[in-house]
Amino acid sequence: MEIILKQDIPNVGFTNDIVKVKDGYARNYLIPRGYAIIATPSAKKVLAENVRQKAHKAEKIRIDAENIGQALDGLQLRIAAKASTSGRIFGSVNAIQIAEALKEQHDIEIDRKKIFLDGESVKDLGTYQAKIRLHKEVESTVTFEVYAE
Repeated sequence: MEIILKQDIPNVGFTNDIVKVKDGYARNYLIPRGYAIIATPSAKKVLAENVRQKAHKAEKIRIDAENIGQALDGLQLRIAAKASTSGRIFGSVNAIQIAEALKEQHDIEIDRKKIFLDGESVKDLGTYQAKIRLHKEVESTVTFEVYAE
């Protein structure tokens, strides 16, 4: 029997795959639990349309992420921090402060969860780099300078 999977099933297939399985497995396990539906011609047409629309949306999201990534490449941020005379910061600079600096200095809003620092946090004055993962295929690097207030 041909079925359309609604979710990933180990050793059977992935979401939106049309696979052939034994009739009893489909009728007694996959379909009643909502893991699959029978692959009728109308269900196949609906699946094809849904896959096409998802691909179009995913491509648009990727293009938007690339545009933001190009705007971010080469940006210089300056982040003020209270520091001791030896150059150690009281506290640390983290992704939240980088996101705020991007918003204030360049009017670019990035979610703090997409910003990754080398190491855990910045605790000294100086110049550092942060990676911003905008999409699973798009990553950008921003340079920021931490200076004493």
